[in-house]
This record gives sequence, C-alpha cells and structure tokens, in this order.
Amino acid sequence: MDKKILGVAIGVGIVIAVSAGILSMSENPSKPIPTKTNEKIGLVINTPSQSVSLQQVDQIFSDASSTGIGRSNVYLFWNVIEPQRGEFDWRQSDVLMGLNEKNDLKVTLYFSVINGETLGPFPNWIGKPSINAIGEDRLVDVLDAILSRYHIIDTVIIAGETESQFRHYEQNIPVYKEFFNGVYDKLKEKHPDVKLGNSFALHQVLNKDLDHIVSDLAIGDFVAFSYSPVDNLNDIVKSPSNYDDLERIFEIVPDKQIGIFEISWSTSEFVGGSEDGQTDFIASIFPFFSNNESKIEFFTWYRMYDKPIGTCVTDTAEIVESKISVGGGSGMGSSEFVIERLDNYICNAGLLDINGNQKSGWNEFKNQIEMIN
Repeated sequence: MDKKILGVAIGVGIVIAVSAGILSMSENPSKPIPTKTNEKIGLVINTPSQSVSLQQVDQIFSDASSTGIGRSNVYLFWNVIEPQRGEFDWRQSDVLMGLNEKNDLKVTLYFSVINGETLGPFPNWIGKPSINAIGEDRLVDVLDAILSRYHIIDTVIIAGETESQFRHYEQNIPVYKEFFNGVYDKLKEKHPDVKLGNSFALHQVLNKDLDHIVSDLAIGDFVAFSYSPVDNLNDIVKSPSNYDDLERIFEIVPDKQIGIFEISWSTSEFVGGSEDGQTDFIASIFPFFSNNESKIEFFTWYRMYDKPIGTCVTDTAEIVESKISVGGGSGMGSSEFVIERLDNYICNAGLLDINGNQKSGWNEFKNQIEMIN
C-alpha cells in the first residue's frame, strides 16, 4: 500500500488567499502582548477546520500568544514558495509570517527537504531528485530568499523524521551529511545568526533502536526531536508523569543543543489518551524544560486545536499539491490499522477541541509558562 504522511503537514490545514499586504498588520497590534514571554517556548498554532476567515485566524494567533509563548512553527514547502526557479510566491507565507510578527513570535521554520521516508515536496522544475541531486546552491538560494524576507525566523529544520529516511539506507548518510554541511556553510555566510539542524522522531528512534542514526547525523547547530508517548502502533503506552524518554536525548546527543520540535499527548480514548493524561504530561514536561533550559534551543507543544477525525492523515500522492498550512506536523504510518490510530492521536492532540472549548491542558499549559516566565 502507499505510504502516508500527516495531512496537516502537506496542506490539509487552511489556505489563506489574501495579498502579501498582510504584513502591515504588524504595525497595529489589536491586543496586549503578555509583558513577559519566553522565546524558547512555542506552540504549533493551527485552526480547527479549513473554513476559517482571516479575522478568525488573527484571533487564533492572538489567543495563542496570550499564553506567554514566544515562538511557533511554520511549515513551508519548496514547491509552493518557488513554483518557478527564481520566481517566488509569497502570498501564503506573508500571511503566516505577518501574524507571527504581529504577535511578537519567533519562528522555527520547517522546510522539508526530507519528510520521513519521503523527499520533498519539490517544485516541478526540480523533478524528483535523489539526495545527491537536489543541489546545494538551489537550496541555499531559496532559503536565503526566505530568511532575507522574514527576519523572525531564527531556526530552520531542513529534514524531519530523518531517521525514517535512513533506517534502511544507512549507506546514504554520508551523502546527506556532505549535502547538509555544504548548505550550512553557505547559509551561515549570509545569515550567521540563524541556526540550522535536522529533526528526528524520538519515539520512533527509541522504539526501533535507531539512536545510532541520530548520533551519525548530529550535525548543524542543534538536533531537534518530535515526541509522542506511543508504541509502534501509535497507542499511548507511557505514564504522563514520566519523562525518561526525554532524558534519553542527552545520552544520544551529549554535545549539541537540543530542540523539542513537536511534543504532544493526545486526549483520544481510542489510543489510550485522556484529558487528565494530557494535563499531567504538561505538568511533568515543563520541569524537564526548566531543569535543562540551557541545553534546549526551543520547546514547542504540538498543537493548539483538535481537528475532525479522518482529516489528519492523507496520501503522500497529495504532496505535489501541498500548500503552506496553519499548523503542520510530521509523522508516518505503515498500515491501515496504524494509520487509523495515528489519525485519532493527531486529531485529538490539541489543547482546545474543534469547537474551541478549552481542555484542562490549556490552562495547565498557560500556568506552567507563567511559572517559568
């Protein structure tokens, strides 16, 4: 069967069709920003459905920033931003970056050259290249254009769920390291303050004994991880008060800054989740952050809103039509059984339900940030 990828990562989220003039919103903030925020603490800001207005998205960003967060993730794809070589389409990204800027949020940019077992999505003019045929200069050119336009981006993830790409093809690791290091050196000359790295799914690394792949690819300024407390079937199998898995990061990567790119706990009973479990998990992981803040580059909760069941996973065939979405993600499944559980997990990972009702985790999230700030 076809492999799958999270739909929210490739545009099953909303698409906002407005002009690039939205950036001017940053000049007239409509709400008070919390007096104290932490730029390391983030939230993946998404919408509960595809049918939302610009005004509703504006309010969603306002609500998110009121928690005291200092950053969000933006999931941006090459085929959307540069549909023709050297010709950039900023309409969608200007909206999202404008809303982040308006709310004083730094941005972690996810630019998926690698997206788990999938490469890309790439523009048609590039085709479907292997890793060694992507071209360092082409990637440097597009990232340089993005970073020159959006100064709120301070960290860039080039590859996500990187362990899945090399799990069965470890011979390609040296090829990717050479490619990444070449891109890194060239971009650092242009943007020395922007930090670059790759991301891995910690739960997959631990469940499948892939820590050696992470060690081999501990390159760049930081090593990032997504984390869900699940087994290989996407069932929740961990205690919400135990963060031993997170502590393992420092054993696997002892000498680099760490990024927590997407961390979550689902409230779906279908996979063993609950509101109480999510709340307890949030109360547990923030002390972990506080105790290790000097080693952590960013710490971002995945995500703000639930979505309707059945909308969070889609075929990789749709990657070619991907859009920039509000609230992305990264994750893979390998069977209908696993995919169904993945969909239930992801669709119920929000701190607010699809009707905007607050789960108990929402208040715990705000309270923990307030205590840290």
